[in-house]
Amino acid sequence: MAVEHVTSDASGTFKIGGDLEVKRLGYGVMQLTGKGVWGDPRDPEEAVRVLQKAAELGVNFIDTADSYGPFVANHLIKKALYPYAEDLVIATKVGLTRCGPNDWRPVGRPEYLRQQVELNLRDLGLEQIDLLQLHRIDPKVPLEDQVGELAAMKKEGKIRHIGLSQISVEELEAASKITDIVTVQNLYNLANRESEAVLEYCEANQIGFIPWFPLATGKLAKEGSPLDQLAKKHDAKPAQLALAWLLKRSPVILPIPGTSSVDHVVENIAAAGITLSDEEFETLSNAVSE
Repeated sequence: MAVEHVTSDASGTFKIGGDLEVKRLGYGVMQLTGKGVWGDPRDPEEAVRVLQKAAELGVNFIDTADSYGPFVANHLIKKALYPYAEDLVIATKVGLTRCGPNDWRPVGRPEYLRQQVELNLRDLGLEQIDLLQLHRIDPKVPLEDQVGELAAMKKEGKIRHIGLSQISVEELEAASKITDIVTVQNLYNLANRESEAVLEYCEANQIGFIPWFPLATGKLAKEGSPLDQLAKKHDAKPAQLALAWLLKRSPVILPIPGTSSVDHVVENIAAAGITLSDEEFETLSNAVSE
């Protein structure tokens, strides 16, 4: 496959919040930081090249968070892509604090969320955040206080749209009574579909569904498996087929595969050019139960 010439156009587009049109295959920046999503990357210049290559290949939806580094990913985005293209949509997240590598703690106090929104604006060089997602709901703080503070900042013009991450249908419904929720970011991939009910709710309500850890295939990619066989048929990698499966699964799905390698970002984006037949899609869908 001539991956260098395949852009994300083939996967179609989705309008976040009904007005922010993005190509459905985006890029997530978490892997651009140091080990444990902590500190600077081993090769900062390669990280910049990855971001620039993604943009060059047509990606116009980038997902980040203030907790990646923390703030390292945001600085890299600005270094690589500022001044931003007019159609570039940057989604970021607040609501997790860091105390070290692989240490993530939800903090949903309104004053903390407001501070982090302001820091995201500063570090990304933005006047308004296109999509601000609550990284995790803090069980110690009333939901209306957390989402309500983000809604207040939306009214102030600092946030354009609001999303949630790793939530249930019930939590999504409760938050939607406070303000419009336009995206959900939950763990979801070919091998793990525990958020199926949330995805179905998003489909029914035209809410963008951003699957994190989208490349996970687990044992499904073993030699001779249906995923392995179909990957060879398409002259592709199993991870590319996993992305193609997500793109076919639902028009509201917005995968954001991440990598710290230019070669891998090219491979990932090329997945948008893979079209699965209905039969191939069903084969992969059923493989998880085998």
